[in-house]
This record gives sequence, structure tokens and C-alpha cells, in this order.
Amino acid sequence: MIGRRRPKTAATAAAVVTLAAAALALSGCGAISVTSVAEQEFVNELAIPPLAPSTVENGVRTFQLSAQSGETEFAGVGGETATWGFNGSLLGPTLRASRGEEVAFEITNQLPEATSVHWHGMHLPAAMDGGPHQMIEPGETWRPTWTIDQPAATLWYHPHPHGETEEHVYRGLAGLFLLDDDASRAAALPSEYGVDDLPLIVQDKEFDRDGGLVLRQDGSEPGMLGDTVMVNGTVGAYHEVTTERVRLRLLNGSTARTYTFEFHDRPMTLIATDGGFLDAPVELDQVRLAPGERAEVVVGFEPGETVRLHSAKTQLGGIAVPFASGGNDEFDVLEFRAADTLMPSPEPAWPQSADAASDALHEHEASVTRPFVLNTREINGEQMDMSRIDEVVYVGDTEVWEVRSSQPIPHSFHIHDVQFRVLSIDGEAPPPELSGRKDTIYLEPDREYRLLVRFEDYVDPEVPYMYHCHMLLHEDEGMMGQFVVIERGDEAAVRAPEHAGHAAS
Repeated sequence: MIGRRRPKTAATAAAVVTLAAAALALSGCGAISVTSVAEQEFVNELAIPPLAPSTVENGVRTFQLSAQSGETEFAGVGGETATWGFNGSLLGPTLRASRGEEVAFEITNQLPEATSVHWHGMHLPAAMDGGPHQMIEPGETWRPTWTIDQPAATLWYHPHPHGETEEHVYRGLAGLFLLDDDASRAAALPSEYGVDDLPLIVQDKEFDRDGGLVLRQDGSEPGMLGDTVMVNGTVGAYHEVTTERVRLRLLNGSTARTYTFEFHDRPMTLIATDGGFLDAPVELDQVRLAPGERAEVVVGFEPGETVRLHSAKTQLGGIAVPFASGGNDEFDVLEFRAADTLMPSPEPAWPQSADAASDALHEHEASVTRPFVLNTREINGEQMDMSRIDEVVYVGDTEVWEVRSSQPIPHSFHIHDVQFRVLSIDGEAPPPELSGRKDTIYLEPDREYRLLVRFEDYVDPEVPYMYHCHMLLHEDEGMMGQFVVIERGDEAAVRAPEHAGHAAS
């Protein structure tokens, strides 16, 4: 059974930097234990999450999801492990829909406690966002609905209960949500789901000697770093390659660990990030993903070879104790076994979408600049309070959000409802891998990230969206804020939802 963590007080959170400095001093004499990842034998076929069935009636595509508990057998762990999943015991089916479609979800909570389902990366009305204000009580069904209007992308869904997100995701509640549009359908890319177009949910966990999940509550930063890494819930996974190229849709579904993916002997072609296709492919040796970030890469294979996707040591920036935050960990993640004869694959290419011009963000249109400083468990000096609206923005406006982490531990930043463009990092142009649409970004300490964001379509003065650190322990302990999108003139109508709770203190 996973125990519950008590939220830190503000005073305890303020001690994080002091503890980090002490850990740095001790690290030289071996007083700090290093998180290590267990070596695996890659003998288990990679599980592929099924595509979720749906029905279409009166133009609405409807999916059914059930959050439920169950037991999962993890190879090498021994026995069965109590887990949570959607429509099964672990993770959830892959949802798929197209731009322009109206979608609906009938989500039933069969768990013994309330949860929610947040559509990470999705542009949608605040009341459908699935954050902490849209909780589903045990036995109840929630039916959100909206029209998809954003570019093709690899998104995901997961719970977002206030103060409990880390535990719900760690237990297994997560799944991918793939969006298609005119550009993705016309692209010259691997596209057979589960064959040469692979969904890869990478997570780390820890098990006790009886096979139970362990969620440690020892105050380690940036949260739970497990010693067992899995892909789609498969420990020691391999995939049989049958084509010359394979498209990997990588999701960092961990609660705290940042990965640096690579192949030792070949580059990867980065084609998309959180919010969709890049303007042009980028050849890279490594791709760093913080929790919640996604990347689509295309990798080439030769007949008969066996190669592994690896996570290298991760450059976390100015972190006080990198090894204690997983920065020194390196390990193999997934094995690929190429057949003796491979089907030909085209060079990666995709056309510009017909909606590209209207989707584009332009800095000269920005009317407001907002600063956000992450420190301890606060953003701009405040911990999350369900009864407080922190920011008010106007529909149709483009803004610049200047985001900085001012402490030497890992943080990331996620904004609900929107995809942003990284304008600069410490005044310099972002690297090519950060040139595309993003909704989550790793923050290297003491560096300023200028994010260009536009708020469109949906207004609601009483139901907020969230912005927060996506290190889920940090989010749970208060590193989150709320914003509403309104029409000009509706300022007097702004208020927090009546059912709002209290601060995470």
C-alpha cells in the first residue's frame, strides 16, 4: 500500500535550499546515497497500449474511460502489484481524434477515492480541463466535451487532484492522446500504430520485496526517483523492428526523473515536440525530456542488428547535487531487434498545415509581460490556494511569460490550455530542439525563459486553468497557480469556484 505524504509547511519548503547546500558539502565524503537504476535483461515484448474504441453519433466522437484499481505483474519483480489504470489495471488506452472533431468522454471513477482526468497539452474550455476543480467522486461519471482545434500532436492524459497528483500518476493512471490533422495525414512518416509508429510512455518505479509499489516520502529532491525503468509498463522491453525507420513518440511519464534519450551509434531525427511538428527536422544525438514533456523522433535501422535506446547522464543545469537528482544515472531503456529484411521507409517529411498561418505566434503582438519565479514550493512568493485567482488574462491577447527557477533543484513549468513558443533563454535564441510548440519546459536554475503564449476562444471568469511545476511532488506541495481567461469588461465577475479548497501548507 502506498502511504500518503503530508504537504510541507512553508517553513519546511523554505529549508530546501539549505538542505541542498548541506548535501553538496557532504557529497564529497560519500554521505549521500546515490539513486541507481537497476540493470535489466531485455526479454519481454514491449506492450503497446490499445487504441481506444469510440462511437460517432450526431457528429460527436465519444470515448469511454473507467479509472479503476487492479493488479499488474511486472517482470522480475515477483508476484502481482496493486496498480491503477484506465480501462485496465495499468496506464490507459491511446485516444485518437482529428482536428475539427467534437469529442466527448464518459469517465467513470471506480476507485475508492476522488480523482480527475486532465488533458495535458489540450486547448479546451476551463470547465473541461480536468484539473483540481473537476474532481470525479467514487462511483460518479464525468462527461467533458469540446471541439479539437489545434495542430497534430502527441498529448497525454493523467489525474490532477490537488495534493495527490504524484500518487495517482505513480500508481499508473496515464495514457496518450494523439491528434491528427491535414499535415500529419499527408506526411511521409512511419505511421502504422504499434509497428513503426510507437507510443513510448517511459516511467520509473520502485518495488518492495513483496512486489508492492514504493512511493518514498523522505524529502528527496525533486521527488520519487525509482530504480526500475519501464516502457508502457513493460520492464526489460524489446520491440521487433520490421521497417527501415521507426517513429518513436516519447513521453516522460515519470513524476520526477528527467531523461536524456540517445542511441550510442546513430543520431535521431526530431520531428515534433509537445505541441506538434517542427518547421523542419532536426538531427540530434540526444533528447532531454523532463516530466510531462514529449518528443517525436525517427530512427533508422539496419537489417539484423540489435540496438538499445539509452538514457545518458542528464545535464540538469546549476543543480546543487546533480547525482542526488538523478543527473548521474545512465541506463538502457528499450531494445530494438531488427529483422533480417526490412521494409523501406521514406525520408521524414511533412507539409505545412493549412492552418499554419493562423496557428503562428508573433512576438510583436504581445501586449503584456508577466514574471514567474519558482522557489521552494512557491511561484511568485505564493503557494497554491484553490480559493485565489493569481492571474487574469484577456481572450485574444498574446503575452510574454518570463519564467525563472531561483533555486538549485530541478523544476519544470507547464501551462494548461495553451502551447507556447520559447523566445529566448537568458537572452539567447533557444536551441533547435526547443523551436517548436511547447506546453512544458525544464527550467535550468537561474536562467530566464521567455515564453510567447496566446489565449484564444474560451472565456470563463469563474473556472481557472493551472500553471505549475511538473515535478509532481512540487505541484502537490504548492508550486502551482491559477489563471482565468475573460473578456475585457468582465473583471468584476472573476472569482474562484465556490467549492474551492485551501492552500497546500
